[in-house]
Amino acid sequence: MAGYPWRVVSGIVLLSLSACSGSAAPVSAPTTPARSSTAPTPTTTATKAATKAATKPAADPASVHANELGVVPVLMYHQLLAQPQSDYDQTPAQFRAELEQLYGAGFRTVTADALVRGVIDLRAGQSPMVLTFDDSTLSQYSELANGSVNPASAVGILLAVAKEHGEDKPVATFYVNAVPFAGKQGYLTKLTALGMELGEHTATHANLRQLDATGVQRELAQGLDVITSVVPGAHVTTMALPYGAEPHDPALAHTGAYAGTSYNFSAVLLVGSNPAKSPYAVGFDPLQLPRIRSGRHTGDQSFTASYWLPRLPGPRYISDGDPAVISFPKAESPQLNPRFASQARPY
Repeated sequence: MAGYPWRVVSGIVLLSLSACSGSAAPVSAPTTPARSSTAPTPTTTATKAATKAATKPAADPASVHANELGVVPVLMYHQLLAQPQSDYDQTPAQFRAELEQLYGAGFRTVTADALVRGVIDLRAGQSPMVLTFDDSTLSQYSELANGSVNPASAVGILLAVAKEHGEDKPVATFYVNAVPFAGKQGYLTKLTALGMELGEHTATHANLRQLDATGVQRELAQGLDVITSVVPGAHVTTMALPYGAEPHDPALAHTGAYAGTSYNFSAVLLVGSNPAKSPYAVGFDPLQLPRIRSGRHTGDQSFTASYWLPRLPGPRYISDGDPAVISFPKAESPQLNPRFASQARPY
């Protein structure tokens, strides 16, 4: 959107696709240092060892070039339209082509919640990607008259491409506003049944920077109520900032309460501009999780998918296939967060 207050985090490479309609202001390369985080660390909720009751057969990490300290692309998407209306939109064909490129390069889906909790359980040699969708539009998810997923929607395309590449249950994260999917709130239940994550995006797509503390908490509490009223017991753990705009008190973006509804999100997703660090790496900040923008006009700017996709064969996260340990080349050892030293398997 015009006037988007972009946020970037230096040294973090995360591919994130979650946008808001409108024209984007020019953005420079990432230079802003990350602020210190008070968010729950991955070990407060789960570790790799907790992802399965029994570990998978261990692969030789060197044989698959495992690097579980590498970066993770978090992709930010908005609408899929035959005639895109803004730089944040793209055609269904463009979306399919992007997925084909990612799957062909060995990427497989995890939710934003799984990334933040450090629960990344993939086959040896595969890499995680997080697909995020902002604003809960019908182009992202809709159904045919018989109740089946519309194959022309983003979810329909994702299911088809994933199946072609051997992933039977792909996942994504949907950031929801007060009237999701043009009022078809039952779609939230359908997405949950498909294994998708539902996340917070405020009630009215508000610019939180323009609100006082009460207004910020009202927007987030009411947005959360939208989800939990349709999906009782929904565990909403991540939120995406509309316009990438933080409130004056950044803590209110992840913790607060209003009219009897409290929220405590473990991650805050930005609008730009690069891949994210591994959750096991030094400097991983879930309260400033960058996303890579995808849309109609992406050009070669350093905050876009067209810039990052060709560069992902670089130091990206590559799974060792064993959820009990964290494998990486010895040269990457300085990047390991000391909290994970007992799970480390350098080679």
